[in-house]
Amino acid sequence: MPPRGLDPSGVVLVDKPAGPSSFAVVRDLRDRTGARAGHAGTLDPFATGLLLVLLGRSTKLAQRFVGLDKRYLTEIDLTARTSTGDREGEVIDEQAPPSREELERRLEDLRGEVDLPVPAASAVKIGGERAYRLHRRGEEVEMPVRRSTIHSLELVEYDGRTARLDLLVGSGTYVRSIATVLSGHCRSLRRTEVGPFHVDDADPERIIPAEEALAALR
Repeated sequence: MPPRGLDPSGVVLVDKPAGPSSFAVVRDLRDRTGARAGHAGTLDPFATGLLLVLLGRSTKLAQRFVGLDKRYLTEIDLTARTSTGDREGEVIDEQAPPSREELERRLEDLRGEVDLPVPAASAVKIGGERAYRLHRRGEEVEMPVRRSTIHSLELVEYDGRTARLDLLVGSGTYVRSIATVLSGHCRSLRRTEVGPFHVDDADPERIIPAEEALAALR
């Protein structure tokens, strides 16, 4: 008999709704299947879209999936910045939104290799403690800057206040940081792709064998 929790094994593509944390989605699959489980890249509770959950023996393959590029659709409110870079934070600055021409110029500066501040409400450790815990206690800390790769960043729609963007970014890029640099905050965030995997193929009932999932990476 195999050790407890190693089966079933494979990768599950989940279309996470807004509200639950990534951990809650993982916990649900763990409880439902009886297998150990973990995700390959978290999504904020307010965000939706593709979450890769690894089950059983496949959890040891996490590093093969964590570093994949990711595609997002986001709506950024350019009238105000918030403390978290999203709609759940407190407004800390308000301003008139830019013209379309000015917005296009700002977007051009964000393509390629860029240095972005890590959001205060993130899981990065500062002095051995998660940044979001320090943020919740109201402690102000200097957040590190992270080199990020933005492969593509396209303006899909702009109504003079809210910009809808389609972006393909390297692993570890915070879309909330991009919103903050643009002097706005994310109203919505949806992950549509992780490497070769697409949210349209999400099915929480289907466990993709590890061999099939790894073959898609080649």
